[in-house]
Amino acid sequence: MHGIQFFRLYFQTHPLLIVSDISPSLPELATMVAAYNQMNHYGRTNGMVLTVPRPGLAEYRMTVQAEHLSSPNTCHGGVLAGLMDAALGAAALTLAFTKLEFVSTVEFKMNYLHAVHLHDALVARGMVDHAGNSLLVSSCIIYRVIEGQEEVAVARGLGTFNRYPANKRDFAKLVME
Repeated sequence: MHGIQFFRLYFQTHPLLIVSDISPSLPELATMVAAYNQMNHYGRTNGMVLTVPRPGLAEYRMTVQAEHLSSPNTCHGGVLAGLMDAALGAAALTLAFTKLEFVSTVEFKMNYLHAVHLHDALVARGMVDHAGNSLLVSSCIIYRVIEGQEEVAVARGLGTFNRYPANKRDFAKLVME
């Protein structure tokens, strides 16, 4: 069993831990993103919530907690790098899903623009800028969100992702571990 059949079966037998907002016109994409959310221990461990408005766009939200700090009240840059990679990759992955493909990070770079502090609410918005036959390129901006105020960009990034057929990975084995 592979491709959409596997993801449909997996989705039916495993309840969602994180709900993604996906267009009802793309049930296969919704199923694949739901399965990805189940496997994504990194995102859950770090309090990241994924929303996918459409293929090629992804948004992760998280709030900086004490375990994310590198010094009193200041978020470690690696936390932002992880959030950046996740948003860049999710944007690429959701577009790849539409062709029954997956992605792996080839490289990414980011610029830190402002310090991030304890309890800051962050939103990382990733989008695919280029979709070639073998590579996808995504960009992302991470914003600090304060209710009633304009969002402030705290980091910008760019990532390149290799696309490959879903049947090159044994996802049944990955998911069931």
